[in-house]
Amino acid sequence: MEKMATRDAYGKALVKLGEQNSNVVVLDADLAKSTKTIEFKKKFPERFFDMGIAEQNLMGTAAGLAASGKIPFASTFAIFATGRAFEQIRNSIAYPHLNVKIAASHAGLTVGEDGASHQAIADIALMRVLPQMKVIVPADGIEAEKAVLAVAEMDGPVYIRLGRSKVPIIYAEDYQFELGKASIIKEGQDVALLACGIMVAEALKAAEELAKEGISARVINMASIKPLDKEAVVAAARDTGAVVTAEEHNIIGGLGSAVAEVLGENVPVPLERVGVSDTFGESGKPQDLLEKYGLTAKHIQEAAYRVLNRKRDV
Repeated sequence: MEKMATRDAYGKALVKLGEQNSNVVVLDADLAKSTKTIEFKKKFPERFFDMGIAEQNLMGTAAGLAASGKIPFASTFAIFATGRAFEQIRNSIAYPHLNVKIAASHAGLTVGEDGASHQAIADIALMRVLPQMKVIVPADGIEAEKAVLAVAEMDGPVYIRLGRSKVPIIYAEDYQFELGKASIIKEGQDVALLACGIMVAEALKAAEELAKEGISARVINMASIKPLDKEAVVAAARDTGAVVTAEEHNIIGGLGSAVAEVLGENVPVPLERVGVSDTFGESGKPQDLLEKYGLTAKHIQEAAYRVLNRKRDV
């Protein structure tokens, strides 16, 4: 299966945006090669701003550019974007509802050998809690590119979570991203697997294994974390009576929490959350880390067994 890192798709999308709209500007924090904003820099050097290793200034400057009518895309590693610059994002971008697009790469455990200090596993929670902030976690390169192009047309702050590692291509080129809408990739009636980011491909693998045992699993890509497609969550819960969420993030505050809130308020069905279980990561090969911390198709499959057993006991 063809693979592409979502950060690579981001770099490609920025060039397209630069050609389409002269108001698009890009800012980075001395990581242009890693975040792939270097592709925009090569084509439009006069609209690229390297702010150095000064993430708070990066966000403040992006806010100023947005207030001046530009459409700034601000990029750095997710751990620095959401952690070090949280106050600037809160007070200078989200609070005044400025049109800044924060596209942060190297999120999750798959940063790998960079270790716990660089593994952003609470960034979805940090951005999701901010009023007026939209949060997107693309499942593959196609969706990442389409999401970047789409948010450029929207007004207001957006956080896009991007990865370092290459992930399987799930969608065809004609796929259209729609904010606030879930994407049902596979229908199923026994259990619903709701995933985002790299875990969407793992959910599909888990569904294939479950099918071999006669278990029909619905697979839903929840790329739009905020706004969340509540109707899709409620429909999945009502149709299947059992839900599993999967994310490359702490199970506290991310997709699992968002889905739990919707289920608790609307359709209280058994739920199992697959993700990092409230712990820090460590240095290691990406796949080894995913195995150790329980973020693989096998772990989603096991969660499906657990939630199906609970469904029978209800």
